[in-house]
Amino acid sequence: MGVLTFEREMATTIPPTKMFKVFVLEADTAIPKILPQVVKNVEIIEGNGGPGTIKRTSFAEGREVKYIKTQIDATDKDNFTHCYSAIGGDPWMDALEKVSYEIKMVSSSDGGSIIKTTTKYYPKENGEINEDQIKIGAEKGLALFKAVEAYLLANPDAYN
Repeated sequence: MGVLTFEREMATTIPPTKMFKVFVLEADTAIPKILPQVVKNVEIIEGNGGPGTIKRTSFAEGREVKYIKTQIDATDKDNFTHCYSAIGGDPWMDALEKVSYEIKMVSSSDGGSIIKTTTKYYPKENGEINEDQIKIGAEKGLALFKAVEAYLLANPDAYN
């Protein structure tokens, strides 16, 4: 089985500077604060926060996935792009070599943002990709986005 690629666009009234700050620049502390019922913590296990940095995200008790290890590939603060790869995790990474994510945030005409994501799933040799699991993961990602968006709309002075 080859690489599977999925693309998605999401619109929000929140400007890209704030979305990028929350989802990329301050995500390690912002996401666990905004969604403690989902993300327990994020810790750097290798690196200085730039490209090559490896992080471990631990999820809250009772979640299906207990943790995921990611590696930062590139971050461009000026163009609001961020690329990273999931390189390990429990349990779904057993069939995958890695999952690469590219996030780009652009300004929309209403002063908000359009968030464009590209996700690529790389199976291990003889690995089977479960597309139903991928769809469930995509919906969880969308729910995370919507929860953060709702938090920022309810707290307009947060993360300025």
